[in-house]
Amino acid sequence: MILTFGSINVDLIVPVPYLPQPGETILGGNYVLLPGGKGANQALAARRAGSEVVLAGAVGRDSFAEIALDLLRRGGVDLRLVRVVERQPTGCAAIMVSDAGENAIAVAPGANASVLADQVPDKLLDANTVLVAQMEVPLAETEALIRRVRMRGGRCLLNTAPALQFDPGLLPEIDLLIANEREAATLGLDLPEFGRRLRQALVVTRGARGASVFLRDATSLEVPARGVEPVDTTGAGDAFTGVLAASIDEGLPLAAALRRASAAGALACLARGAQSALPERATIDRALT
Repeated sequence: MILTFGSINVDLIVPVPYLPQPGETILGGNYVLLPGGKGANQALAARRAGSEVVLAGAVGRDSFAEIALDLLRRGGVDLRLVRVVERQPTGCAAIMVSDAGENAIAVAPGANASVLADQVPDKLLDANTVLVAQMEVPLAETEALIRRVRMRGGRCLLNTAPALQFDPGLLPEIDLLIANEREAATLGLDLPEFGRRLRQALVVTRGARGASVFLRDATSLEVPARGVEPVDTTGAGDAFTGVLAASIDEGLPLAAALRRASAAGALACLARGAQSALPERATIDRALT
């Protein structure tokens, strides 16, 4: 079972010909409101890949909450641990997407700032639990939950997005840490050394150049990317993380799990939006044949 602990947002997406420079105003196309948030995206990615998924997070008591939770409900993600808070709105991300598929994102956390580790009861934590966490909810709560999961024999995947400094004493509790190249540059150690301090590996995603993996045993491996013409890269990293977690939950070896994750990340670039572009298991299977 996958337990995702993280953010739930509405994404306000504006297509633009190119990403503006500081101080520059450009005209874009029609905006759309779509469900998003790294926690929600990764939960749905893992669910579409075939895992049973419980999401712990928070939304406001507002109309955005229904938009944020719609695809999760329809996709079969268990939402019993999602709180509704009174004094904060549902989180919102403003996303500009260029004609080249690149994006720039600003996030207003809203209700995500009130997510608590105590929302997750101990009865859900055991050796079969795979925790997936990110950095869009309070870091102290994420750290506390990682330690609780490890105390009960579960496995922990941490996606360092957005890049924040966290307690280095947490590293031996984390099985897989996933970071893109910019996030990896903030970790403060050379990457092979960082990988040796984790329970299993550091995974650095490199977009169209695939991913580099630095394992605890001081070896490394490269994971190629599937070649695609990107429409929108929003959510590609979340597809990678969610499908990696689902593959680990399924019992696949790490190398095979990474190949599935890489394929899912590429497939998520073929449509606009985050959750709307997440691939189903059958689509991932076809991409790997």
